[in-house]
Amino acid sequence: MLKGKKIAIIGGGKMGSIIAQGLIAHKIISSKDIIVTDIDAKRLDFLRTSMKLKVSHDNAKAVKNADIIILAVKPQNMASTLKEISPSIDKNKIVISIAAGITTGFIESALVQGVRVLRVMPNTPALVGEGAAAVAKGSCAKKSDVQLAHIIFNAVGISVEVEERLMDAVTGLSGSGPAYCFLIIEALIDAGEQMGLSRDLAAKLAMQTMLGSARLCISSDKQPAQLREMVTSPGGTTVAGLKVLEEGKLRAILMSAVEAATKRSKELASGK
Repeated sequence: MLKGKKIAIIGGGKMGSIIAQGLIAHKIISSKDIIVTDIDAKRLDFLRTSMKLKVSHDNAKAVKNADIIILAVKPQNMASTLKEISPSIDKNKIVISIAAGITTGFIESALVQGVRVLRVMPNTPALVGEGAAAVAKGSCAKKSDVQLAHIIFNAVGISVEVEERLMDAVTGLSGSGPAYCFLIIEALIDAGEQMGLSRDLAAKLAMQTMLGSARLCISSDKQPAQLREMVTSPGGTTVAGLKVLEEGKLRAILMSAVEAATKRSKELASGK
């Protein structure tokens, strides 16, 4: 679907460059068909030399020559960016935003009537090709536009389609979720060290345990609860550990964390 298409990525930060790298690595699109813009000259030099990408300071020019525009700018810069590129946007282009809290309606209102807009919430594990992204379509986007977004974000992980009203929940779960996982890994490392392991050894074991558990969940036809039961022998070590976690209300704390992050996402979207 992307053959012969040209992509402009507005914002050459981590996520913008990760998307470009994923597309090139999976041979979905050639580097010559991608242009990345940024206000930081050093960043552009890095992208040009390390990834052999075409780069520019001129957002409007980059957008004018592109079929697909990926808006990878900070939410607070979205309004000014849209104003800058608006004259170069027509209904034949597809606009994909990865800015947290920015609705498709906000983008549509700043651009030509009938523009096809998609909103995507990716997450940081895209850095290693293991991202989880949710895609929501605007009022004029087509099914084929959603399929195209899936191709782009599957290049750095997996993607799913959701209704836009659920994007705040996605932000609270998978958008902020890596931080919850990092905190758990950090705590496991500290615990291993406290029990006498070297920090390096505890880190290797904790990280691989988290990674292996996630992969087992993905590859198995069993639910997480069933997999947990497989590890848990009556009267064994795992039961003792799980008892402490349940008494500490780990499940309730994680649910509350997702709820709080979802609430904050809604507040940010309303300008608070």
